[in-house]
Amino acid sequence: MAAAERLPIKIDATSNGEFRPIPLSRTARAANALAAEQLGRNADRLGLDRRSFLQSLCGAATTLLTLDQAYAASGNDGGRFVLPTAAAFEPAAAAELAGDEFIFDVQTHMVDVAGAWRTEAGAAWAEILERFPQAACGEADPVDCFAAEKFIQEVFLDSDTEMAVLSFVPALPEDNPLTLEEAERTRRLVEQLDGAERLLLHAMVIPNGAPRIDPLALMAEAAARYPIAAWKCYTQWGPAGTGFALDDPATGIPFIEQAKALGIRRICIHKGLLFGGYAPEFGRCADIGRIARRYPEIDFIVYHSGFEAGRAERAYDPDRAEHGIDVLIRSLQDHGIGPNQNVHAELGSTWRYVMRDPTTAAHLLGKLLTHVGQDNVLWGTDSIWYGSPQDQIQAFRAFQIAEPLLEQHGYPVLTPALKQKIFGLNGARVYGIDPPARRKKAAADPIARRRQAYLAAPQPSFQTYGPKTDREFEALLAERGGLPA
Repeated sequence: MAAAERLPIKIDATSNGEFRPIPLSRTARAANALAAEQLGRNADRLGLDRRSFLQSLCGAATTLLTLDQAYAASGNDGGRFVLPTAAAFEPAAAAELAGDEFIFDVQTHMVDVAGAWRTEAGAAWAEILERFPQAACGEADPVDCFAAEKFIQEVFLDSDTEMAVLSFVPALPEDNPLTLEEAERTRRLVEQLDGAERLLLHAMVIPNGAPRIDPLALMAEAAARYPIAAWKCYTQWGPAGTGFALDDPATGIPFIEQAKALGIRRICIHKGLLFGGYAPEFGRCADIGRIARRYPEIDFIVYHSGFEAGRAERAYDPDRAEHGIDVLIRSLQDHGIGPNQNVHAELGSTWRYVMRDPTTAAHLLGKLLTHVGQDNVLWGTDSIWYGSPQDQIQAFRAFQIAEPLLEQHGYPVLTPALKQKIFGLNGARVYGIDPPARRKKAAADPIARRRQAYLAAPQPSFQTYGPKTDREFEALLAERGGLPA
């Protein structure tokens, strides 16, 4: 889609780099085309130029209403984007897309653009740059699309996000695009936030990294040098090409015991969005219930909720719980972990992907809220890979589980109060944050002042920065030395 045709709600094939892009369905492609046409008509109706209308709440509402109409007409109506029809051209009717929730994004990413992880310059690197999708952001070096200033604009200026957690991708320290040892960009970013503590930091842990690294020593060093809020690990990945289970006595258990000893008892685990070339069993959630039962004092945050892109989620069936969210639910049930205990489900990339499939979205959210708990589903977006998360926020504000699924499966209604929990109150509780106090402190920080000035003349890009095709995905893998992003 040409730059002028970008939509304020981005339904496309973009991947976060951890899974191969999956093309849109014919219905989704047609819905995007209809939305582009309707945006032009509604802009003309209101006497606005197209760019101004795209930036308005009515532009977002027009896109969501058109998407909803197209999905419903195709029979994919288990979930709906529910807005008044007038929201497409009356700002007052579209006002519910504005919202005033405390939005705490517990999974975001950026990179140290000058870090040692960069591959050597040369013909191969030039070829990668030529194919690399991030060049669309206008920078000569596409990696600059993930720098600190881009992160600030996309996450804190172009969206309603108030706080975020900065996380990591799988790699050894010398290869990681954002290591604690080489986190110059991160430190500068935190300094720009001037003490308002809008950004919390993870520390990447590779429990199966020996003998190349000493993971427990690195944990102790990170905790001593940085204000680490939680640990991040990838159970499917390892530098030797094999993953690990969280309750493996040689890897997982020492890792968790060290987290306890250091007093940082939040562990974020990548589950789902399976990596090609690695054993899938370590990427699924069978070990979550086992480890949560063994360590009730630890908060286990399941990144992506175990979702597997490209697979439709339907009602939970314990006899067929072999993939995706169902593996997580089955593991919790088998080990006596009830809703709202010490396992939390995070929505980064997951919600963004299922925006293209409302019925899967409805079952996914309904199952997580029922079995993991209404207090334990956490908002995450995996941005900056998807550009600004504002479209994910607006789509979630409008989304509802259809009445037949509520009745058939006992899913909860997505009330404003429940959405407030998911958007930020649940994550705030897990991370020990007082939202009213944090909002008061942040109201006068440099980001708030910049945002106030920026909103007088906003310039959202409506871009996504991750790979959208196989070719782009292969270029990203080449840049990362074969590692997922």
